[in-house]
Amino acid sequence: MSKDKPILSLKKVSKFYYNKGLVASGFSKISLDFYLGEFVVITGESGCGKSTLLNVLSGLDTYEEGEMYINGMETSHYSNEEAEHYRKSYIGNIFQSFNLVSSYTVYQNIELVLLLNGFKKKDIKNKVIELIKEVDLYKYRNSKVSHLSGGQKQRVAIARALAKDVPIIIADEPTGNLDRRSAGAIMKLLAKVAKDKLVIVVTHNYEDVEDLATRKIEMHDGKVREDITIKPYEESKASLHEYKNISFLNKIRLGVRNTFNLPMKFILLLMVFLLITFAFLGIYSSFRKAEYEENKNGYNYYFSDLSDERIVIKKSDNSVITNEELDKISKLDYVKSVVKDDIILDTTYSLTDDNTFWFYGNVKSIRELKSNIEGQKPINDNEIILETNKNNYYVSTLKDKLKETKLSLRNTDNVSSSNKDLKVTGFVLKDNEYDNDIFYVSDDVLEKIKINSYENYSKVTITLNNQKVDLLYSASDKVPKGKAVVPYELNVMCKYSWCKNNILNINVKNIYYENNIDLEISDMYLKYNFEHLTGVKDYENNNSIIYISKEDYLSLFNMGTYQSSIYLKDVKDIPEAKCYLESNGFKPLFIKDAKINYSNGVLEVIKIFKLIVMTIIFIVLFFIAYFVIRLIEKSRNVYYATLRILGATKKVLKNLINIELFLIYHIAFALILGLCILVKNNIIVNNNLYDMVKYLGIKDYIFVYVICFVMSIIISFRYSRKLFNSSAMKTYREEAE
Repeated sequence: MSKDKPILSLKKVSKFYYNKGLVASGFSKISLDFYLGEFVVITGESGCGKSTLLNVLSGLDTYEEGEMYINGMETSHYSNEEAEHYRKSYIGNIFQSFNLVSSYTVYQNIELVLLLNGFKKKDIKNKVIELIKEVDLYKYRNSKVSHLSGGQKQRVAIARALAKDVPIIIADEPTGNLDRRSAGAIMKLLAKVAKDKLVIVVTHNYEDVEDLATRKIEMHDGKVREDITIKPYEESKASLHEYKNISFLNKIRLGVRNTFNLPMKFILLLMVFLLITFAFLGIYSSFRKAEYEENKNGYNYYFSDLSDERIVIKKSDNSVITNEELDKISKLDYVKSVVKDDIILDTTYSLTDDNTFWFYGNVKSIRELKSNIEGQKPINDNEIILETNKNNYYVSTLKDKLKETKLSLRNTDNVSSSNKDLKVTGFVLKDNEYDNDIFYVSDDVLEKIKINSYENYSKVTITLNNQKVDLLYSASDKVPKGKAVVPYELNVMCKYSWCKNNILNINVKNIYYENNIDLEISDMYLKYNFEHLTGVKDYENNNSIIYISKEDYLSLFNMGTYQSSIYLKDVKDIPEAKCYLESNGFKPLFIKDAKINYSNGVLEVIKIFKLIVMTIIFIVLFFIAYFVIRLIEKSRNVYYATLRILGATKKVLKNLINIELFLIYHIAFALILGLCILVKNNIIVNNNLYDMVKYLGIKDYIFVYVICFVMSIIISFRYSRKLFNSSAMKTYREEAE
């Protein structure tokens, strides 16, 4: 390149700084030309503007007046992107403070500038090794630069500046932190490896470079006081390379490297994302629990057990459900259990001694009990297990007395009871105070309860000689099959006022079947023969009852199974269960859809409140996370400023920040999700955590993931935007100070 055409030229260029309404001059009205092959030394006292001039020449800072030309092209109109392109294509920087990445090795620091400029990782290994050898640091290639001496660090900086083969090397006080011997060696090395380039060096110690300089520029008070040529230089031609942007794969590599190469920073950021994700998940779970409890509060006039997993089934033609059909259903993968005669599920019973103890709940077979028992397991038919809240007054204060007391189990709609003299031998204590109590009984007691329940849900009509009889009936071991023993006063309904050998008809009718039985009146009782005929001692309270045999009583109600219930393992299997049941002649009723929700208004309020609170929580957590992450990442601002100096674009740096924060967020979310899975499967036992996760499904985790991911995107965007509010050099100076 001829001397007539400088590679870099300044025409009356000025730089000003604005701070709190005050204007300060960095330098003023400077005009200079620089040529390839020159070794230019700029000297002057501190504060004269020489470093500011260097920053403008290297595109790290802007100027406010005049014009700077690059190969004859004006630069005053340059955007940030054009300034980045200029630094990438023309400038290699060397700094007094080295501007190396201390957590990187020697190799990685030199490799970094090549990766940022679009080189493939596999193509640069030999070049990096050659540069390391050229600056005599080969044996330190895998050492972190934080372990090197000042002279060694500056050698790394020189190798990095030469790595991308740009025409201009700009060095700001490259020997400022070195001893005289090391300083001389560094300057000789710089002159040797950059002999075909334009080298501009700012220094206080001109004598260190006097033998190497081809030109000396002295500055004073922001102006050029002296510009003299020391000796001629060899002209050369610029060989410009069109560098590409860093590849996607190398962005991932750098992002992952930055995530883990500072362990303490990684742990702190991970803790932030763990706390933020866990806090949001916990708050969201509390609302899901509230919605669940409100949904449970729905009611149905006909069903007591309103479990969402329950399906009530009957045959479409109202025929009997066979045991074979129920066995097939029970073997389906998604079926948890089958209750053959489910009528007892929807009947509330009281367990009481009619004096001290009163419990209300549902009855189940002792064979269904899976929980641990406090006490003894029943041996005899009259022994039962009581499942109730652990804070129940009777259990917490009178447990021993309760175990010694004889109790009766009766339908709350029917005062009479055929299940008397029951004893509680053990307890299952639960936390939920809103669930009904459960009475676990023997199969014999359960059968009696089932018959009583059928009776309760049936309409029973007794007629004698075509006249309706308004009396109760009961079973007795004393009465033969096909016979009936009636009160003496019933004679008024018979011919000659004598009912013996007359036919008594009992009709039973319910939604599934109608059944009739004709019984011959074998005797009429009075007080004197009451116990002999019926086996009942208490005449005063039982003297207006018709007594029939147990066989006849059972034949009235034991007509087979017309209605059963299925319990699914998960409500998500309802569509599959529906398809199977309907295709096999069943008519299913899904309890989940049969509930009347009297708290729809409450649910709407909860949803609105949830939206408002979740929005507020999102904002609060965002600002907490942002300010904490900004403090943690502040230590990395020098790193990002260094990348900008090396030619990285805004987009590249934003991508690197995104990769780092997103990777840490995903690690945090995976840890939280893993913890939830372990807790839900009882691998980790913690009641508080289980109470939180049991209300959450896959959709809930996806929702929390998306919300927290959006939060991390906004944090990354806001942080990276702040990083680019200032020039690269200003950002570096602010963070390095």
